[in-house]
This record gives sequence, C-alpha cells and structure tokens, in this order.
Amino acid sequence: MNTPLRITAFAAGLAASFGLALGVGHATGSGPTAKPAGGHASAGHASAGHASAGHAEKSDAGAAEHLPGGLQVSERGYTLSVDSPFVTAGSPTDLRFRILGADGKPVTAYQQQHEKDLHLIVAPRDLSTFQHLHPTLAADGTWSAPTAVPAAGEYRVFADFTPAGQSEGLTLGADLHAAGDLRPAPLPETGRTVTVDGYTVTLGGDLTPGRSGRLTLSVSKDGKPVTDLQPYLGAYGHLVALRAGDLAYLHVHPDTTTPGPEIAFTTTAPSTGGYRLFLDFKHGDTVRTAAFTLTTGGPTAPAPAAPATPAAEHTEGTAGHQH
Repeated sequence: MNTPLRITAFAAGLAASFGLALGVGHATGSGPTAKPAGGHASAGHASAGHASAGHAEKSDAGAAEHLPGGLQVSERGYTLSVDSPFVTAGSPTDLRFRILGADGKPVTAYQQQHEKDLHLIVAPRDLSTFQHLHPTLAADGTWSAPTAVPAAGEYRVFADFTPAGQSEGLTLGADLHAAGDLRPAPLPETGRTVTVDGYTVTLGGDLTPGRSGRLTLSVSKDGKPVTDLQPYLGAYGHLVALRAGDLAYLHVHPDTTTPGPEIAFTTTAPSTGGYRLFLDFKHGDTVRTAAFTLTTGGPTAPAPAAPATPAAEHTEGTAGHQH
C-alpha cells in the first residue's frame, strides 16, 4: 500500500493482521473508478470484512481459541519465511520473503483482497512509524518490496493474504531487526485530532474490549469538509490497528460508501490497553496516513444473572466469544 514507513508507535511487542489491521480491513476491492464496497472480505479472519480482532483456532484439546492476527509466524499450515531478518536502519533494502504451505513449498497463487494478492505492513515495536507496502511476487513464490526502516530497533512484519482456494485469509507476523543507535520512546500521545499535509482528521468513537464498536474519522482541509475522497484499495479509507505491547493486528472493515468527509469502521478490541490506529486515505491522487493513539477502558460488565429457582437444575455455560 504505497506509503513508506507509517506505523507510528510500536509499543513493546507487535505480533500482527492491524489486522485494528485496522488491520487493516480487507474488503474485496473494486477498481479505482468503481464505487468502493462497504465491507471487506477479511483476509483470513472470521468475519466478512476486517471486522473481527482475530480468528478462531483449535487447541489440542479441541477448545476454540480466539487470537488477534499477526502474533504467529505460522498458522493453519502456512508459514511466513523472511529471507533475512537483519537490516541496517536508514539504508535501503529489498525485503524478501515467502509464504510456505504445509508441504514446505512456496505458495504462488492467491486471492485478491483490496485489489492486491498480499498486503505487507512494517512497524517498529514502539509504533512510532508505519509502512503499508505492496510487494511483487516472482514466479518461484518469492515476494519482494523495496523499503528502509528509519531508526534502529525491533520491527514486526505482517503479511495479510488469502491463499487461492481458501475461504478465509490470515495474517502472519515475523520479527525484523534493525541495527543502529537505538533510542526507545513511549507510545505517542495524539488526542482526537491530528494533522497531516494540511489535512485535519478527527477521530470519533471508542474501542470497547470484547464488544464490536464503531470508529468514525472525519477529514477536512482548510476548515472545509473533504467530500471527494478517492477510492484506495477498494474503499474510501483503509484502517490498520495495532495493540501496544505485542503488536496484535486487529481487523477492521469500512462501513462507508460515500466519498467523505466521514469514514466509518467497525472493529473489536480484544483487551484493555493502548492501540495505534493508522488511517490511509486518498485525495488529490496522493495517499496520506493519519495516526492516532487510543486507550481502551475495562470490559463491559456482564448482565446480572437471573435468580435461581428452587426447582431449577444447576447448569453451567460459557459467555461465548465475540467475533
């Protein structure tokens, strides 16, 4: 997704999808002249669109576990293999990697999501920068993307994709180590309004752990609402969300079908804590990224249980998981 280093603030440990991949949401993209779809077919996640903050996996005991994307280098028989996880800060590099199938061979066929076969996100663990890249695929299954990381430190690479013939996509994550003068920084504080290249973007809504929520981002320029946003990756906005601490990649899907000024998304935060949101939007034929820091509160209190009746048999159940 063509903007260099844009994941701003990688606090303490990234392992994912975005994706709030925001992850980034994955709606099947229409062409740049077509009207963007309102939802994303999520690249490897349990809902239509990037709506869920993770996908279900089965443990050896058969119990379903719900994990955010990007926390694992290998999942469902697919593995993200980075040719060289060591780079030098500030120096251009050709980031090369492969997606290996259960047979150990590189995957060469994919289903398009958001107009691309694979979306690549690179972010440092302090979430201070963010890159949304569009790598190219060679015939032998090797992906490559020219990039450069701006500072020394630990980075996370996220590959968001759907293999051909699969109904669900997935987000795999791997570490990238950048040599140089390391100067760790806390998660940036942004407030609800940020500016980028003369544009003002205001965030509305909140993340509530364990419950689907709606986020609305409003774009204006020179004090006037922007009402002619251009489609980018099949939608009028693309949102990636990463959890501070482990860089879990949350998946977000857009609800907006009009070209501004508001861009709405739905996602679920898996826990309390800090999150970094990265909104890509296109205007004047240029893609820009607005970054926010958002902190969630505690989980929603459960509804009080109905009083037991003497004749009732005692039963136990689970509250269930939200997708």
